[in-house]
Amino acid sequence: MKRLIPILLATTSLSLAQTPASKPAAPPPGAPAYAPIKFGALTVDVQEKMRFEVRENNFDFNSALNGPQDASWLLQRFRLGLGYDVNPWLKLYIQGQDVREIGGSRPNDIGTFGAEGDDVFDILKAYIQIGNIKKGLSSTIGRQFLSYGDQRLVGPLEWLNQARTFDAVKFRYAAEKYALEFFVSSPVNFTNNMWNQSGFLDNDESLNAYFSGLYLSTAFVPFNLTTDFYVYNKRDDGDASFGAAIGDTDFYTFGTLWKGDPKKLSGFDYTTEMAFQTGEVSGRDLTAFAGHWAVGYNWLKHSWKPRFGIQYNYGSGDSNAADGDIGTFQNLYPTNHLFYGYMDTTGWINMHNPQLNFSFMPTAKLKVMLDYHLYWNATNGDAWRRVNGVLAVRPVNAAATSAGSFRGQEIDLTAIYKLNPHTAIQAGYSYFMAGDYLANTGAADDAHFGYVQVQFDF
Repeated sequence: MKRLIPILLATTSLSLAQTPASKPAAPPPGAPAYAPIKFGALTVDVQEKMRFEVRENNFDFNSALNGPQDASWLLQRFRLGLGYDVNPWLKLYIQGQDVREIGGSRPNDIGTFGAEGDDVFDILKAYIQIGNIKKGLSSTIGRQFLSYGDQRLVGPLEWLNQARTFDAVKFRYAAEKYALEFFVSSPVNFTNNMWNQSGFLDNDESLNAYFSGLYLSTAFVPFNLTTDFYVYNKRDDGDASFGAAIGDTDFYTFGTLWKGDPKKLSGFDYTTEMAFQTGEVSGRDLTAFAGHWAVGYNWLKHSWKPRFGIQYNYGSGDSNAADGDIGTFQNLYPTNHLFYGYMDTTGWINMHNPQLNFSFMPTAKLKVMLDYHLYWNATNGDAWRRVNGVLAVRPVNAAATSAGSFRGQEIDLTAIYKLNPHTAIQAGYSYFMAGDYLANTGAADDAHFGYVQVQFDF
C-alpha cells in the first residue's frame, strides 16, 4: 500500500475542512446511458460493446509497408456491475470488465503497436460512496472513473476498449449554483493475466504516478451552460517520454472552461478552454500553454437540429530540446478521440488545429456529423505526438526540423443511431491527406480508417 496512508490522511483532513468538488462530463452524443436493473436495494448493470475496425497507413503513412496496424480486427468489451444502497447516504459498487481484440496482426498485449489487446475479466470500478453527490458534502473512495469538463485533460477514454480508471479518494460539495471537487488518485495499469493495479497498490511499479486536482464548476454566468476553473497536479519519478529523465516530475495545470448556452444566445454557442502549466517534467523546468476556442450556430427550430461550427485548437511544443527546459504541453489523462480527428493521430500537444464542424439529426434517433481538420506543428523542434500524447509520428532530427510544418488534413464522417434506450449503433469513415511535414521526413501516403460499433447497456 505504497504511500497510501499519508495520502489518505491528507485527504481526510481536507474533507474535515469541507473542501468541495465538480460534475462529470456528459457522455458523447448518442451514447446510451446505463439503465440498471433493480432488485430492491441491489442494482445490476450490464454492457456489451463490439467494434469492427479497418485501418490503413494510420501509423506509418506508408503504403509500401504492411505493418501490424494496417489490418482489421474486432474489439469486444463486456462489463458487469453490482451496486448496493445500504441506506440513502451509503452506496457500494463494483464493476468487472473483460476486453478482447480478435483478429488482426497486432499483439494481444495492451499498448504494444497500438493494440487494445486482451484483459481477461478484471476490476474496472470498486468504490464506496458516502453522501448525496447532488447535494452537500459527499465522498467516493476506491477504483473509479475521473471525468472533468469536456474531458480535454481528464476523462475515462471510453472509446478505448479498456477505458481508463483510477484508484482515488474524491470529495465533493454540491450547492445550487456550484460544485467543487477535490481528488487524489493514481492511474491503473492494465495488464492481461494479472490483477490491474495502480501506483497506490503495486510495490513493483517504478513510476509512482500520482494525480490530484481541485475542480470548480459553476452556474454563475447566466448565459453559460457551465463556467469552470481548475488546478491539477501530476507527479511521478520521471521517465523518458519527453527526453531522458534527469529528475522527478511535479507540475501544476491551471485552467478554465466556459460553455455558452445556445438557448440563451439566440442559437449561437461558444466554448473556450485554456490551460497553463508550470513545474518540472523529469527534472526539466516546464512552461506550457494550450487553448481551445470554438463558436457555432444551432438552428433550434428546425426539425433536423443542424449545427455549424468553427474552432481552433493550440498546444505548445518545445522549440529547443537542448536548453534544459521544456515547452511541450502535457495532455494529462484526456479523451482526445472526441476532439482532434477520429483517426487518433493527434493529441493536444505541439499543434495548430483549425476545424469546421457540421451536424444534423434527420430523425430523433439518428445523428450525422461531418468534421474537417487541418494540422500544423506549433514547432518542428518538437515531435508530432499521437493521441496518447507520448508516441511520436516521426523522430526529431535534421530532416524534421527543416521540414514544412503542415502535417495534413482529415475528413471525418460519423453516424450514430440510438435504436432504443439500451442500444446504440455507430459507424464512421476517416480520410487523412498527408502534408509537407510527412513528405519531407519520409513516406507520405494518405491514410484510411473505418469502423462499425454496436453497444448494449442495461
